[in-house]
Amino acid sequence: MRAKLNSGVLFAATAYALWGFFPIYFKALQGVPALQVLAHRIVWAFLFLLGVLAWRGEIGHLRRLLTPRIGLSYLGAGVLLAINWLTYVWGVMAGLIVETSLGYFINPLVSVVLGVVFLRERLRPLQWLPVGLAAVGVTYLTLAYGQLPWLALVLAFSFGFYGLLKKLAPLNALHGLTLETGSVFLPALGYLVAVEMGGQAAFGHGPASQTLLLVLSGVVTAVPLLLFAGGARRVPLSTLGLLQYIAPSLQFLLGVFVYGEPFGTSRLVGFSLIWLALALFSTESALAQRRHVSATSAAVGSGYEYEEGTVAGAGSGCTVTSASGKSV
Repeated sequence: MRAKLNSGVLFAATAYALWGFFPIYFKALQGVPALQVLAHRIVWAFLFLLGVLAWRGEIGHLRRLLTPRIGLSYLGAGVLLAINWLTYVWGVMAGLIVETSLGYFINPLVSVVLGVVFLRERLRPLQWLPVGLAAVGVTYLTLAYGQLPWLALVLAFSFGFYGLLKKLAPLNALHGLTLETGSVFLPALGYLVAVEMGGQAAFGHGPASQTLLLVLSGVVTAVPLLLFAGGARRVPLSTLGLLQYIAPSLQFLLGVFVYGEPFGTSRLVGFSLIWLALALFSTESALAQRRHVSATSAAVGSGYEYEEGTVAGAGSGCTVTSASGKSV
């Protein structure tokens, strides 16, 4: 059991660390339009995943599982994924890595709100405090800069809704991601053909390293997701809830200390409110999880029947986020 837990932590932490260093990868593609980078991510990720399915002999099985309803669900997830990826890549290339990190810092709290609104999950009283505190932080940043941090909000809400769909989706991570990228594969491929015919394509018309990075973008996109899926099956949600902050933390540090993005007093105050909210949220969730485990053990030991979720309560907040994986 401990070996399984340790391997799960390793898989999940590696996935989040890889996502955390994504800005370096996409900064290396600075000369390529963000929309072309997105299209290449989709095309090469789909081909890579299709290859993995073929190697595992699961293409026929996936085809048998596919129904119009499932296809429509994963089409919606694919569109949300594309919006998230495009926004993220554009933000990195525009020198807004710090703001993209903000999007993934507030995403868990956005997912909590979506769970309440759409899944009728109930928040414990102390969970409302970090949600409200994060809202205050976003409001402060809006007033300080005279506009909404729209980039962060698009990232947080597109990934939040993506996670919501994934929570309701019936397929595993590999099958699901294959359908998601496959649902937007033809538009992405068509766009790449169009820019090639229009003489605006970056692929094959720049340095060899640039072309190689575009090809590998599919593998770079898919591998962390598969690592995450392997880790998520082996570790508790409370552990994933803490590990998920590795990625935005690394992105934030890269933005400030490597790429020299501005981070003045106003941003510090706004981010501090959100970091405080996340600390409260994570602490409350961890304590609730501990009470949940203790109550389960006590119920089993006393011989009473125990129904999952009745002690800790619904809506821990980690459910939607952790079920969805990461999308950057």
